[in-house]
Amino acid sequence: NRSSDLMAVLFLHNEGYSTMCGHGVIALGRYAIDYKLVTAVSPVTRINIQCPCGLVSVFTDFDGETSGSTRFRSVPAFAFDVDVGIETPRYGNVVVDIGYGGAFYALVSAEQLGLNIKTSRAKDLTDAAGHVTECARKQVKVRHPDNDDLSFLYGTILTDGKDEYEENPTVNMCVFAEEEADRSPCGSGVTARIAVQYHRKLIRLDQERKFESVTGSVFTGKAVEETQCGEFKGVRVEVSGKGYYTGTATFTAEPDDKLGRG
Repeated sequence: NRSSDLMAVLFLHNEGYSTMCGHGVIALGRYAIDYKLVTAVSPVTRINIQCPCGLVSVFTDFDGETSGSTRFRSVPAFAFDVDVGIETPRYGNVVVDIGYGGAFYALVSAEQLGLNIKTSRAKDLTDAAGHVTECARKQVKVRHPDNDDLSFLYGTILTDGKDEYEENPTVNMCVFAEEEADRSPCGSGVTARIAVQYHRKLIRLDQERKFESVTGSVFTGKAVEETQCGEFKGVRVEVSGKGYYTGTATFTAEPDDKLGRG
């Protein structure tokens, strides 16, 4: 759909596709304005983006010439289960929370795995998170109340364990697909973390938190309204950040290229 405020998107990664990508949506907010896919409005342009997980509202700053920071409002996010014991061959019993923020994640402090989210090697962190994901998928059957296609554990988010509210950023690494690490704080992961923190009464509506990735990039996020998703009490979350251009690519299919059509 190419109307002025509606787009549809698929997110690809090293294993296939994801149901939600928050930093991808943040980047699309700028892209849609800069490439004139939508009618830009100052000071903020709203774009509704149809993601595999549902409709996401996106708000991008626009000063009349240049696009800027973007925030998105999530689909209903919720805590699927908390304090879930997962038996792992490497680490014994690991306690995780399982949150949904457009995708399902196991949330666990890196310290439980003998690691430090800031100082441990990236390979050690991704290996550990991948192991937790593999074990959790075998032992916990996640279920989305509205859509069976969303009912799978997408990955594991390693955290610094700082779920209690504080003004300093809380650090996490999202590891998904075939142990791919997100260089951003992970928009859908931030959404899932806030949903679990709200469920645990560690954060209030409109109480903004900062989330930092292992690269040092920062998103802000807050629960903005309560909602319901099937039997789960949840929240809608707003996540804010900014995307930057790193390059462009052009793909071409010539009319007489039979292989190019698949």
